[in-house]
Amino acid sequence: MTGQHRTPVTVVGLGSMGSALAEAFIAAGHPTTVWNRTPGKAAPLVSKGAVHAHTVAEAVAVSPLVVACLTTFENTVEALEPAAAGLKGRALVTLNSGSPAGARQMAEWALGHGARYLGGAIKNVPSAVGAEDTLLYYGGDIGVFEEFAPTLRVLGGDTVYLGADPDLAALYEMAVGGTLLPALVGFFQGAAALQARGLTAASMVRFSVKWFEMINSVLPVFAEEIDRGDYTRPASSVNLFLAGTAHDEELGREANLDMAWHRPFHDLLKRAVEAGHGDHSISALTEILRSPGRAA
Repeated sequence: MTGQHRTPVTVVGLGSMGSALAEAFIAAGHPTTVWNRTPGKAAPLVSKGAVHAHTVAEAVAVSPLVVACLTTFENTVEALEPAAAGLKGRALVTLNSGSPAGARQMAEWALGHGARYLGGAIKNVPSAVGAEDTLLYYGGDIGVFEEFAPTLRVLGGDTVYLGADPDLAALYEMAVGGTLLPALVGFFQGAAALQARGLTAASMVRFSVKWFEMINSVLPVFAEEIDRGDYTRPASSVNLFLAGTAHDEELGREANLDMAWHRPFHDLLKRAVEAGHGDHSISALTEILRSPGRAA
């Protein structure tokens, strides 16, 4: 994209994230066509300058770059099926959740209809779309990435190409995303414990942020231990974490909390000890997760 040239782009799927993507393209001056199963969702975008296509086939036909943002790969295929013939020669970028296997099937479907495929993932919330530090990563056709990188970069300044495999974004999405639910449930548990004492959840936010910053700081250390396969110089051992499980149970009784969500984690710690990792770094749990049958 040079000078005054702006790439025409079509956005398929206008949920909260899809709408944010379309708004970013519009704000950057790209001629933007939108389509959604529920036509009413296009109205706010049309008021900002988007063109509303009445059919998905019409939407696909008008742009060399088609960005699909639906919930799953299955939803994406279902939505695009009526426009499949029009995908030939066009760049199709998917930005949705799903497994690596789902991404490979998506790529096979797209390539089978002559599309050039790039699978991507957005590692942030809709309100962060367009920010300089918002991360998006992609895997698949390098030609698509190189041709449309300036256009895609308006969605987030931290835009990364992972490699030629079309399932890489989905793989990293699940690898990184695995931390989200346990972290959030831990925060919600803490909020419930504080409220049991008449304190507010808001009072712990500053301390939780500091805790997450500490976790951030040790991730490179854990990654190095895992990549080396050497867990013998622990800052925090498996045994130390296992000893702390009694405190979880005690807090549950005192604050009348449902602590059942901890049990799989406690079981993981016990299995690590049984496998000889008690005095090793907590990152040795990776070995138990890698071969759950053997560890059990």
